[in-house]
Amino acid sequence: MHPASIARPLLLAAALLSPAALRASDDPKESAAQAIARYRELLQDGNPADLWVARGEALWKEKRGPKALSLEGCDLGRGPGVVKGAYAELPRWFADVDRVMDLETRLVHCMVTLQGFTAEEATRRTFGDGEKRSDHEALAAWIVDASRGVPVRAPLSHAKEKAAYALGERIFFYRAGPHDFSCATCHAQGGRRIRLQDLPNLTAAADAQKAFATWPAYRVSQGEVRTMQWRMTDCLRQQRFPQLVFGSEGAVALVTYLAHQAQGAAMDAPAIKR
Repeated sequence: MHPASIARPLLLAAALLSPAALRASDDPKESAAQAIARYRELLQDGNPADLWVARGEALWKEKRGPKALSLEGCDLGRGPGVVKGAYAELPRWFADVDRVMDLETRLVHCMVTLQGFTAEEATRRTFGDGEKRSDHEALAAWIVDASRGVPVRAPLSHAKEKAAYALGERIFFYRAGPHDFSCATCHAQGGRRIRLQDLPNLTAAADAQKAFATWPAYRVSQGEVRTMQWRMTDCLRQQRFPQLVFGSEGAVALVTYLAHQAQGAAMDAPAIKR
């Protein structure tokens, strides 16, 4: 994708979100919502996430690591090398490790077992910082894009899948930290917002489906594609909780809970967020 195709919608979006644009309506709340909707619509025509998708596909096929192998033998749940539709059926229990994994923990597993990376090497840069890109975010963008339009249908039949869901639900409603917050503090009621940002009610199917099906996403404010593991980590950071460990049981459990709240939604990611 040519940089100009990204720059044009970004400039238009900036104009739409200017103070003058937000004052266009007599109802400030309505004006903000309309401006944000137009902003996202414009950006969809030149979604920078496409660059991550292209890099992710190349990384999937590239022979890397001490074993000089690609990830094309990685089993994401639908058989070795099958990517199409795989993300829509995650997290799930994997028999070869006897645990529930989401996309990112499964990618680490494949990087270690197939390519020969150590766990430390495979998780050295899980999230990009604006200057140094993350291979995980690129791989996630490509794999998620291959599930666009596929209904979310993470399985909940194995005992460990049910346990992960229960743990994720418990964490979602668990209040703690200096502000006595939980995930539910912001995401268990309708009609809430922080400044210009609507807060989806993740206990309601419609909101949960719309939210989950549009992650991972390109975040304009950070210039990075962000994954569900990043989303969970950042939510707990905002609650002033201790940092969530990447790929931990708790992190995967939260993603499991949200996936089941969103069952049936058609995947529409990578999307664009503010």
